[in-house]
Amino acid sequence: MIRFKYAVAAIALLPVSAFAEDANTASDSNIVVTATGAAEEADQSGQAITVLDKATIDARQYQAVSDLLSTTPGVTVTRNGGIGQPTAVRIRGAEDTQTLVLIDGVRVNDPTSPGGAFDFGNLLTGNIDHIEVLRGPNSVPWGSQALGGVVNIVTAPIPDALGGSLRAEYGYKNSKQVVGQLGGKSGIFSASLGGGYFDDDGISAFKGGTERDGYRQYAANGRVGVAFSDTINLDLRANYADSRVDYDGYQSTFPYSFTDTADYAKTQQIFGYAGLNVALFDGALKNRLAFTINDTHRDNFEPAFGSAPSFVARGRVERYEYQGDATITDAVRAVFGLEHENSRFFDGFSTERTNLESGYLQAILKPIESLTVTGGVRVDDHKTYGTKVTFSANAAWRVGSGTVIRASYGEGFKAPTLYQVYGAYGKPAFDGTQALAPLQPETAKSYDIGVEQSVIDGTLKVGATAFRRDTRNQIDFVFCASTSLCSQRPSGYYDNTARTRSQGVEVFVEARPTSHLTFTANYSLIDAKNRLTGETLLRRPKHNINASIDWNAWDRVNLGASVQTVSDSNDSDFQTFMPTTLDGYTIATIRASVPIGDRFEVFGRIENLFDAKYEVVSGYGTFGRNAHVGVRVKI
Repeated sequence: MIRFKYAVAAIALLPVSAFAEDANTASDSNIVVTATGAAEEADQSGQAITVLDKATIDARQYQAVSDLLSTTPGVTVTRNGGIGQPTAVRIRGAEDTQTLVLIDGVRVNDPTSPGGAFDFGNLLTGNIDHIEVLRGPNSVPWGSQALGGVVNIVTAPIPDALGGSLRAEYGYKNSKQVVGQLGGKSGIFSASLGGGYFDDDGISAFKGGTERDGYRQYAANGRVGVAFSDTINLDLRANYADSRVDYDGYQSTFPYSFTDTADYAKTQQIFGYAGLNVALFDGALKNRLAFTINDTHRDNFEPAFGSAPSFVARGRVERYEYQGDATITDAVRAVFGLEHENSRFFDGFSTERTNLESGYLQAILKPIESLTVTGGVRVDDHKTYGTKVTFSANAAWRVGSGTVIRASYGEGFKAPTLYQVYGAYGKPAFDGTQALAPLQPETAKSYDIGVEQSVIDGTLKVGATAFRRDTRNQIDFVFCASTSLCSQRPSGYYDNTARTRSQGVEVFVEARPTSHLTFTANYSLIDAKNRLTGETLLRRPKHNINASIDWNAWDRVNLGASVQTVSDSNDSDFQTFMPTTLDGYTIATIRASVPIGDRFEVFGRIENLFDAKYEVVSGYGTFGRNAHVGVRVKI
């Protein structure tokens, strides 16, 4: 930490010049930040990135971010029941614990969850402006946890003039949602404040249950900006969510079956960002100094055993960051940074801590106007696991008119979580006769190559990407059956048990034959297997197809429809825990919206139009046919 502070102090002494804007809040859909951690034009990155802009988010009308993500190439989503239930997002067949998630520049992966995964069950579309999804390891700019990919979520920007929006919706199972945002700028100050409320009666999390498992959330988000000059600006951001969800569990007496229960969980999340942006040498060197915090509280309750929480978890991650973005010449750019991270976890009995210091350097080169080559290296120094070096390289070649050929190589690194090491299911240090090797970090290497072709003045775009990722030392939960560790961990423990390989193809089509009609479709083939056993990984359907069409009819009515087809997947049976197969399914959605004047819009949709019966997690329920209506207001 001392080295980090000295480095930051030295940078602060450099002469100041033109204004530096924080790339984490870029709102132009042609600009991405997940590739290098700094703003970059999308066609200059060799990595596979999908951007979901505000227009797409509004048109699709989804309540949960996970439902929106499930329609993007290479992404699969599973949810243990209805809205608010535990939700996993997997990218290209990786574990959900290997998906790094950012909200307004803050890493929000849950420090209280066993594997550090972010639970998308508590993330609603609310006041989100746009989402970037990067597929493949990218640890050089983002560090630990970015083995499968990165999901970067940016909330609504501050408007220039005082204004805002309001959205209200009502629907299936007494679902109610209200979301609002208000902000503006005056002189050197700018600010915005948003809030949201969601409540529904829900469906039974247990697929055979009759008791409904509802969900409730209060949420707020805010931003404050102070432009001290054209060269220096202060950026403050905060997001808050207070959630409660009912869930089902296993009986406390024989036969211990999965069934309806009165269990529920409460979660409180606070994400904060404070950044100072400074530009030097007429904007040739942009600097960002930032502090971020991720504070998560989780309490589970099982009323059958009393009113006290059955599980308590408190987690906090504090990060100190410096990032430099130097334009050396028109053909040479460097993005570099220093980071220090403090993590702590409390499980109701003891508090465990660790820290991580990191540095990275990326070079972005344009040897010719049509070619961009990016290479980088990162060094992580973990308190427990020592030094780890990761590399990445990618290239984007813009061939002729509308053609982009991409290729990338990426490495990923993820240290074991504090829960996996020190929690109730941590791997013992001894097996009774000898010392055991401690948990090791997970690592991954990925390769992909793709091509995009845009024709007819950009009204038709097609693309395809082939990829492969190999993961080593993957951490899984080992059920204790006959090992020598059963006396110490009778319920099981975490250990490095697997080497996995995920390979496949992603294909997409985007067509805008007229200014009133848009069609998009994508197909993903994901073959994810355990390399030691040859078995397909659980909850990874091999085939996934999405298609969507939107029509602005007569400049008055917006009509749309979406179809998603998912193939069979493997899982563990919810009662016997033996291998089972979940059948594939197709679900369709239709939607419409009607503007009323310049400020009002009425919208509605019917999801699962044909009332398909399906499971994405063995034993858990899913929504049947359901309908919602709402209104949007511009303030």
